[in-house]
Amino acid sequence: MTRVAAVDCGTNSIRLLVSEGTREGARELDRRLIITRLGQGVDATGEFHPDALARTFAACDEYAVVLADLGVERIRFVATSAARDAGNRQEFYDGVESRLGVRPEIIPGQEEAQLSFGGAVAAAQARGPVALPALVMDVGGGSTELFVGADAGSASGVSLDMGSVRIRERFLHSDPPTAAEVGEATAFIDGLLDSSGIDFATPATWFGVGGTATALAAIVLELPAYDRALVDGATLTREQIAALSERLLTWPVARVLQIPTMVPGRADVICAGALIVRRIAERLAVPLAVSEADILDGLVAGLLA
Repeated sequence: MTRVAAVDCGTNSIRLLVSEGTREGARELDRRLIITRLGQGVDATGEFHPDALARTFAACDEYAVVLADLGVERIRFVATSAARDAGNRQEFYDGVESRLGVRPEIIPGQEEAQLSFGGAVAAAQARGPVALPALVMDVGGGSTELFVGADAGSASGVSLDMGSVRIRERFLHSDPPTAAEVGEATAFIDGLLDSSGIDFATPATWFGVGGTATALAAIVLELPAYDRALVDGATLTREQIAALSERLLTWPVARVLQIPTMVPGRADVICAGALIVRRIAERLAVPLAVSEADILDGLVAGLLA
């Protein structure tokens, strides 16, 4: 049995999945997330902030201990939106490599979406039949990936430069955001969706992966503590998404922090993420099925293939 690990370093968080298995199947050994806000200020400055790099490197130090303790044989470290945009990414590359022994790969949005698509659809099909084609949505901190298809190989889609951190920093400056700020953000999001080339009338199933989707599901379910088993497969209607988005956009961050399942590093940006999901929901005739399987699962499957 081979032990492998995948690390997904995004704009708002860095996540780790360690699994053991073969190409026929894998057993999860460890899965964890640390909010690092690597994308802090990248949209405005085009550079990684020193504090953001320090937080990310501290997370890598923690993950290095986990990898050593579990005897991981192969690792793949991918970085997404923020790392694609930052001019000083060489410092990021070197810092990660010195700690984990692997050089980060800056994967394009297309590959990011295909990996998420494969992870989400495969996990859902393991539970039962899935109506296809499916739309897989990953609202990250810096970008949003949308992929439509019947399988990962034939699916096609886009990576849009809108994410929870990017929208919050660019438009939603007040706490809580003003109606004018929300209006500007909505117009920007709608413009990107309208020009995305995605046929929103096509999907028979809509999957949401990543921290924004899972955080929203936990709130709708009113969980007293985050429970991955309950979040995985949860269904959110358009009406639930709209009501939650409205609530989060009118609450100050201090009130959002009182939500039992809210991670502190996500509290200030979840309103922006909810707005993105709401604008997508307005274009679809199917509810949102939340999946805990995502790009990490796709990466692990590739390492074990």
